[in-house]
Amino acid sequence: MLRRLYIRDYVIVDELELEFAAGFGALTGETGAGKSILVDALSLVLGERADASSVRAGRDKAEISAELAVTEGSPLAVWLGANDFDADACLLRRVIDSAGRSRGYINGVPATLTQMREIADFIADIHGQHAHHSLLRAEAQRQLLDGLAGQRQLAAEVAALHAAWRKAREARLAAEKNAETLQRERDMLAWQVKEVAALGFEPEGWSETSQEHKRLAHAASLQEGVAEALEGLSEGETAAMWQVERIGARLRQLMDYDPTLKDTLEIIESAQIQLHEAAHALRHYRDRVEIDPARLAEAERRIQVVHDTARKYRVQPEELPRLLAGWGARLIELETLQDPAVLAEREAQALRDYTARAEALGKGRRKSAATLGKVVTDAIQQLAMPGGRFEVAFEKLPEGASYGLESAEFRVSAHAGQPAGPLSKVASGGELSRIGLAIQVIASSAGNVPTLVFDEVDVGIGGGVAEIVGQLLKQLGRDRQVLCVTHLPQVAAQADWQWSIAKEGTGDGVASRVTPLDREGRIEEIARMLGGVKITPTTRKHATEMLGY
Repeated sequence: MLRRLYIRDYVIVDELELEFAAGFGALTGETGAGKSILVDALSLVLGERADASSVRAGRDKAEISAELAVTEGSPLAVWLGANDFDADACLLRRVIDSAGRSRGYINGVPATLTQMREIADFIADIHGQHAHHSLLRAEAQRQLLDGLAGQRQLAAEVAALHAAWRKAREARLAAEKNAETLQRERDMLAWQVKEVAALGFEPEGWSETSQEHKRLAHAASLQEGVAEALEGLSEGETAAMWQVERIGARLRQLMDYDPTLKDTLEIIESAQIQLHEAAHALRHYRDRVEIDPARLAEAERRIQVVHDTARKYRVQPEELPRLLAGWGARLIELETLQDPAVLAEREAQALRDYTARAEALGKGRRKSAATLGKVVTDAIQQLAMPGGRFEVAFEKLPEGASYGLESAEFRVSAHAGQPAGPLSKVASGGELSRIGLAIQVIASSAGNVPTLVFDEVDVGIGGGVAEIVGQLLKQLGRDRQVLCVTHLPQVAAQADWQWSIAKEGTGDGVASRVTPLDREGRIEEIARMLGGVKITPTTRKHATEMLGY
């Protein structure tokens, strides 16, 4: 759950540090005091997009940090560990500068916005005051059903299988339409493969051929150079080998006078041995080096053919094997594309795979729809819609779609005896608010996110209905941390704890201030919400009764 939220220089907040409790908490105050700004700040630290307007006027940057409790083995802890973050704690931080650029951190380590959005899925669900309008969209309705059924991953799999089936179908149709073009491509590739394969090109052999060509091309220079080396080393009158031998003989004589010359003599003798070996190796090399014009011509021809072929296909000689392999793979693919039976079987298998998973998806949706219909129907009848009924209607799609084999539509009957119709056409604004709130509360209770935030979702309701909404939120607060921004005293009175948010003047404008309310403070705030500007003993008494004091 959310433990602390720190905000600095964000919109009209100069600096706030808030410590949250468990259960159901209400955030109340006059319109414009900044209640929803706290929710917006939490959204930003959970990865929502930011811009320069987030920074308080006259400041260089805004900073928001959120500290969250982490339970060992929880999905949050598992995600942190899997992404190489410390899994013993969770501290999120977002910094936005006056140019609108932002940086994110998780446990002090730089993090991407994608990572912050991912981690948000394990932390909090935030429902805005117009969230119920999203329920008018078919996509949002399907996502809600999939969430209740725990099959969002299956829905993604079905979408991928549908795309694979469409691709297989398009491949078959394209092959049928472009058979002549594909045959021409196949013939051309076969000719190219034959031409390059005839070279018998291998990287190792190419290196050897290049070295041999270099040696043959410079055979005369090699012979001349080796002869000069042997002359200076062992065959000339002043050859180095004889000079070293004379030096060694002289040192052996001198050792009779000073044995310490032994080490130096050993070095000289070692040099003699190496010079003898070098001379022997050069004689052997000289005997092997020969001028062979025919062999040189053959090497030059081989090199020229390889270079011409590589230049023709605009690659380096070393890349010819890779080019040949690519052509071979394309030829195999073309052979498949020209086989109607293979393409038809691929398409049929892709359709079978899609259909099997889509049927499983539809089964889960219908099951969650039945549960949702019953629970929402019970809820809306308590929310000033006696006799109301909620249901989900499914319609089979002849060829299926990326989201499954049927469409889903939320339908409602606001009154007994009235036929159920599409939510978007039947429900009035107030009814939509109540139905949407009931669905949001029920959907949230079915999830496993520890913190639920409701930002003025009770707009458009009041009286006894508001009291029931408060009871629903209080019920949610038994198992989760629930935060609710509200203007309704009937909702706020049900909270386990309450904060009052107000604006006050500062040296450079106005700023939001948050005051945790004690018993007396809650009585005064609920009385204000009930009675407006002038608070009378009667409104205080009413507030006390609502709070159950």
